[in-house]
Amino acid sequence: MSSASSSLSPSEWRLPIEGMTCASCVRRVENALAKVPGVHDVAINLATEQATLHADDGSVLPAAARAVEQAGYAVPHEEIELDVSEMSCASCVGRVERALRAVPGVLEAQVNLATERASVTVLRGTADADTLVQAVARAGYGAVPHGGRPAAGEARPAFWDGPWPVALSAALSLPLVAPMVLEWFGVHWMLPGAVQWLLATPVQFVFGWRFYKAGAKAVRAGTGNMDLLVALGTSAAYGLSLWQMLAAPADAMPHLYFESAAVVITLVRLGKWLEARAKRQTADAIRALAALRPDTARVRRDGVESTLPLAAVRVGDEVVVRPGERIPVDAVVIEGRSHADESMLTGESLPVPKQPGDRLTGGAINQEGLLVARTEAIGAETVLARIIRMVEHAQAAKAPIQRLVDQVSAVFVPVVLGLALLTLLGWGLVGSDWQAGLINAVAVMVIACPCALGLATPAAIMAGTGAGARAGILIKDAEALEVAHRVKVVAFDKTGTLTVGRPRVVALRAAAGQDAQAETALLARLAALQAGSEHPLAHAVLAAAQARGLAVVLADELRALPGQGVAGSVDGVALRLGSEGLRAAMGAPAGALEADAEALRAAGRTVSWLLQAEPPRVLGLVGFGDEIKPGAPAAIARLRAAGIRTVMLTGDNRGAAAQVGRALGLDEVQAEVLPQDKAERVAALGRDGIVVAMVGDGINDAPALAAASVGIAMSTGTDVAMQAAGITLMRGDPSLVADALSISHRTVGKIRQNLFWAFIYNVVGIPLAMAGLLNPMLAGAAMAFSSVSVVSNALLLRRWRPAPPAATRPASAGQSVPAQEAA
Repeated sequence: MSSASSSLSPSEWRLPIEGMTCASCVRRVENALAKVPGVHDVAINLATEQATLHADDGSVLPAAARAVEQAGYAVPHEEIELDVSEMSCASCVGRVERALRAVPGVLEAQVNLATERASVTVLRGTADADTLVQAVARAGYGAVPHGGRPAAGEARPAFWDGPWPVALSAALSLPLVAPMVLEWFGVHWMLPGAVQWLLATPVQFVFGWRFYKAGAKAVRAGTGNMDLLVALGTSAAYGLSLWQMLAAPADAMPHLYFESAAVVITLVRLGKWLEARAKRQTADAIRALAALRPDTARVRRDGVESTLPLAAVRVGDEVVVRPGERIPVDAVVIEGRSHADESMLTGESLPVPKQPGDRLTGGAINQEGLLVARTEAIGAETVLARIIRMVEHAQAAKAPIQRLVDQVSAVFVPVVLGLALLTLLGWGLVGSDWQAGLINAVAVMVIACPCALGLATPAAIMAGTGAGARAGILIKDAEALEVAHRVKVVAFDKTGTLTVGRPRVVALRAAAGQDAQAETALLARLAALQAGSEHPLAHAVLAAAQARGLAVVLADELRALPGQGVAGSVDGVALRLGSEGLRAAMGAPAGALEADAEALRAAGRTVSWLLQAEPPRVLGLVGFGDEIKPGAPAAIARLRAAGIRTVMLTGDNRGAAAQVGRALGLDEVQAEVLPQDKAERVAALGRDGIVVAMVGDGINDAPALAAASVGIAMSTGTDVAMQAAGITLMRGDPSLVADALSISHRTVGKIRQNLFWAFIYNVVGIPLAMAGLLNPMLAGAAMAFSSVSVVSNALLLRRWRPAPPAATRPASAGQSVPAQEAA
């Protein structure tokens, strides 16, 4: 969304659009854009896929992009991330965001004070990183593309970011404060004015230079920030002291305030240093995940092993992982057996067995055996890289509650300056004490702390998402984190979510007899019909055949019977395998097996029939059962104990679904729900403002996950489900659902506490300063440590741990439940 080339007038803007195929598409988009307030005229070129808008200014373009998307078309865009420096408070954040949003082509910009990062959404092919960096510079701040290096001459020496400036500033300030402390013990001693000036001047203009520099940039940009308040306040105290010292008679000792200016600068620098240390700790989760990447991999090519940089590994390469080494890439085991420690990725404390055919995740630790694996994903496509991106995205995002802070911070500094001026005039005009008025005005400017407001929300989000990531809970964005604490209903998919999702054969009944030979013959025919199929029930049949040592021969003339089962020929006999509906349609009587089928269905099993085609008759039946996941009963119990209603949405038949519901103690079971209807059922559960979470793992769950207030996907499922969800569970353990809601509760609680303390510092402190009840040094201390306390409070979230696994009820461990119906 950029202004066009010079051939366009200033009121014309171009908007790229994807998905238009005909004139009716053009009319539809034109009608949508014409309704956007501020747009006067629209012209769309189908060949170039661009819309030219005549508008008052570029501010209409984000609304225009939303209108196009609501009309069913796409506006191509990309994300650009910048590392922003020299921000000190929430006012700085607002200023940088406004500067970025003013750049033609920018759809949205979000700046995070805790991570010092800006995430900017721009129309593809319009604004680039350099343009955005220049916009930030014009606003008075520094910026580089994320991961880049500052330009030559812009990098700050490490000395100024370390503890030494604080220590030296404190050493110079201590003699200035000493007389005040000694006064408490009855010792009256005062440094000569010239000595005070010599001690205070380097503090003011060397160690305090950063406040002048940042404050001047803010003034040039037409805004204000915390640095400006500190610079003005300490300069007033320093200037008044210097004037008093020069104007006083030689034999008089005037009242000087050098110590106030020096101590305020020292305390603020100390607070910023402590704050920076605390902020680094909130990012520990990202650093810990990034540290899981090894730098090299041992690759076998043409039978020769060599150690290569990780960037040189290609998909399809064979990697060799020795015991104790980190797995370098996502791969599939082709040789060897071992266990992998995946605790840093999934939160699972127990090692996971690995054998040929199993997947390896890059970053996990191979334990006792040598493994050879074929590389499946490298670089940004690995699970670890995607986890890091998801956590970074969540930590950089803004929670909805931050809007209030943004509104306050936009007017914070001007209001504080106004209150300081009012304090000066009030004391000077009403109380006839201009000196006291100036000192109290200094205290007003110093106590005001927009830093704490800017850090309250992002610091808690960083700590909360980091704690969740360590437990195997990945939160995609701050909105999901904030909404999850209000969940009142959790809807679960069944297969793969509450159950293992791997059905097994639990019953074989042959019409020819109930002896082992008849069952074996029945199983051989079933396996021949299912050989080569990827259906879960086919895997169960083939696993049962393998367990009995049967040699499986593929059936002839295999074909699918949509919605009913499969057909094929075994030893010249035409066979059908499918559901009760297929048996009824063929007119094959169940005979003596009807009682067996009823008993299996009553127990919640899924029943499939093996049928002869000509003449139609029943040859046998097979019963399938799934297993409830070991942690599912305890997970449901935890949710119900928290007052959360539990619902299961499944496509299985009512009897099978009811059996699972009874086993788990669910509040409600909705069975025979078609995949396309799941989203509607979730929306119905959320009527009257009820917040609903949907938990699923399959492609057919994606619409329901998107329709829920919060979508929770199992990472054991599909990428489509994880894309649609706001929260991803790195283990297929239902107990993580309750843990995800728990970390949301804790994080939102910390956000509220932080905002309370951030506001209370100012609501209480500013009136006290105006009334002359707050010394500037105490005001400086309160201001400096307000942001430290906010970040430290957020860091307490790092102590959060998921609930320990509850003992599973004996009846549910390994309990068979209905499998999914045959296709």
